[in-house]
Amino acid sequence: MTNPSALLHLLQLASPALPVGAYSYSEGLESLVDRGQVNNLAALEHWLIQELRCGAIRLEAAVMVRAYQTVTTQDRAALRTWNQWLSAVRETEELRLQSWQMGRSLLRLLCDLEPSLQFDPDYQRLLQEEGCNFAIAYAIGAATWQIDMQSALLGYLHSWASNLVSAGVKLIPLGQTAGQQLLLTLQVPLQAAIDDILRLPDDELDSCGWGLALASMAHECQYSRLFRS
Repeated sequence: MTNPSALLHLLQLASPALPVGAYSYSEGLESLVDRGQVNNLAALEHWLIQELRCGAIRLEAAVMVRAYQTVTTQDRAALRTWNQWLSAVRETEELRLQSWQMGRSLLRLLCDLEPSLQFDPDYQRLLQEEGCNFAIAYAIGAATWQIDMQSALLGYLHSWASNLVSAGVKLIPLGQTAGQQLLLTLQVPLQAAIDDILRLPDDELDSCGWGLALASMAHECQYSRLFRS
């Protein structure tokens, strides 16, 4: 990315400081730590890499790519279809509500930052009548701010990884240096995931996320929780 304005927009969109509540979710990681299944740096690294290769985040990112394309072509019917499709494939209520809450927060923020979006009836419908998934709102922001697709995808995945590494640092617990080392280790898997996602055809949109689903279902019943359920 050589456009300084687009780069600054990407840094803002993918920043942990973005007020969408991502820091309050662990995506099942808290229950995995509680049961001793993820209890060290190597186990956390393995979990995140497997999620990138065949888990729900791969599916979310692929839909984000398609939503980005519908925004750039102004195909609002397709945008709503992909949003509904992504809501339908959520395997647990916790994961669906997380995506909707973060999506609404981000889309509402974008409408405040970009007043032209406030008067778009399709975006207002997403806010008021439907659950807007985070991947959809992120795609709207990336396309509106003219961030190129590959950079937007990298920012989306890196933001996801940073949030879960931060959760792991608190829960396992790990040192801050170990967390930063893990983010460096994840650079190669992140780039490989981008190449895979950009080549993924519509009829191969699937994930092997039963481990995440079980962890998410267990989390909402966990006796004591730091992260939102």
